Amino acid sequence: MFAFSAMAADLTGYVSDAKCSANPARAESDAHAACAAKCAGGGDSLVFVSGGKVYKVNDQAKVKAHVGHKVTISGKVDGDTIAVDSVKM
Repeated sequence: MFAFSAMAADLTGYVSDAKCSANPARAESDAHAACAAKCAGGGDSLVFVSGGKVYKVNDQAKVKAHVGHKVTISGKVDGDTIAVDSVKM
């Protein structure tokens, strides 16, 4: 049996909303920023999309100001969730 632990990582991608991240290619574009902001403002949870993979964000407050932006997140990845330490534009 193998045990996996969270891995520290720096990932670059886009902060988006859960609804729009169903199409990662669309969510990973600068043109999508206004749509992501609108959906997030409507109450959708925030996610991080990087390299076609969608990550749940453990602390929504840390990425809220960056909806629709391309950022680099430093944190720990555990499966499909990222524990955010910091966000840089």
